[in-house]
Amino acid sequence: MADQTKIARRTFFAGLGLAAAAGIAAKISSKTAIPEVTETTPSEPKGDGYRLTEHVKKYYRTTTI
Repeated sequence: MADQTKIARRTFFAGLGLAAAAGIAAKISSKTAIPEVTETTPSEPKGDGYRLTEHVKKYYRTTTI
């Protein structure tokens, strides 16, 4: 019975080490992947968000002390 317990314990720790190594390998491999760039910089931003236009730049120049 004692030999069977040692074998089960060794199997458990071997599996634990294997799982840890697989997790580390997966984490490392995901960092090295380079995401694919589909579009560089859009010429005109879409939507009604903030845009730095000439009249906004003029306002910023007039507010500086």
